[in-house]
Amino acid sequence: MRTPAGHDPAATEMSQRHHTEPSPSTGFDPAELQSALDGVHRAGVPGVFAEVRDEGRVWRGASGVADLETSRPMRPDLRHRVGSTTKTFTAAAIMQQVENDRIALDAPIGRQLPHLVPGERGEQITVRMLLNHTSGIAEYLLAAFPSLRKFPSLPEMSPESLDGNRFRRFRPAELIGMGLAAGAVGEPGGPTGVYSNTNYLILVQLLEHVTGTTAEQYITRNVIERAGLRNTAFPDGPRIEEPHPRMYEAFHGLVDPPRDYSVYDMSWVRGTASLVSTVEDLNRFYRRLLAGEIVQPSSLAQMRRTLPVRSHAGERIDYGLGLQRKDTDRGTFWGHEGTVWGAGTACWTSADGRRQMSLAMNLQRWTRPDASGRPRPHPIDDALSAFYQYALCGHRKVVSA
Repeated sequence: MRTPAGHDPAATEMSQRHHTEPSPSTGFDPAELQSALDGVHRAGVPGVFAEVRDEGRVWRGASGVADLETSRPMRPDLRHRVGSTTKTFTAAAIMQQVENDRIALDAPIGRQLPHLVPGERGEQITVRMLLNHTSGIAEYLLAAFPSLRKFPSLPEMSPESLDGNRFRRFRPAELIGMGLAAGAVGEPGGPTGVYSNTNYLILVQLLEHVTGTTAEQYITRNVIERAGLRNTAFPDGPRIEEPHPRMYEAFHGLVDPPRDYSVYDMSWVRGTASLVSTVEDLNRFYRRLLAGEIVQPSSLAQMRRTLPVRSHAGERIDYGLGLQRKDTDRGTFWGHEGTVWGAGTACWTSADGRRQMSLAMNLQRWTRPDASGRPRPHPIDDALSAFYQYALCGHRKVVSA
């Protein structure tokens, strides 16, 4: 991404150090963390911010700008759309209802929601399969956003439906119907899964069915408030009222320059990917979840049972019940990554809870496909990898995927 006219990158990076809040730590060097974060900005992300924790020591930093038009500096305390990181919150809420004997993990979903998942599929697909993406139910996004359907054939792609759906109010049953109508992507309960937002939208409806309230209200009272989060909430409308960055979508080069999608009706994802939070709150949530303060240890053990799942990008992720697993030379980390239009997050917490990283950035889908439709390598990917390596492991050695 080119630097906008009149914008001085050096001045911007100097301004971010004013917002960095390092504290002494034997586990990381604040200057190294800031340098790695600056590298993400220099590689092409307008703005990025993060919090890293190590045994109680905390570093927060930011680099770049929150707004390309005004050059407003990015800050580490801003609110941000966290995308599919929301799924861990929803999964924790479902597990609370499993503990209350209101939901059975291995019960067919069709017995509680026959109107949503009818017939043979409703009898074959269990709650567990929805949570770990082994239901075989397809993604609804291709029907809700027709411009995605032609990918990776670049000449036939268009960002039209991104703009057309900006203020569209989707009904959950409408989106679920799109996913079910798309045809199965696998046999229910198979050894591998396919990532699908349809699964979690069905879980949102199940949560509402057994609690008698909206999923957003239940998750707020029983997950967000229980974790002591002060800056995490579901949006009431298309706008984020608190200070936040603009969120720029490149749509694989078709939106050039990238367009601001920070104002967007989030009914297209609801409890699958609609939360707004801060990096500080996200680290607090995962720390308390993995400490057994949100769900019981037996539930947490179920959430940590992983299997291979194919992501939207075609990559393998080790997925449990709303939790992703990452193995590094420092050990195992748990968390989730998420993206919505223009906004992305990554949250990782070590199995012992001592080391944590949460990162947010305001550019998405920066890679452009080559002639075969495969994404071309981009400097942003290398810069992010370098930051993750140091933030998680405290050194520059390559972290395994």
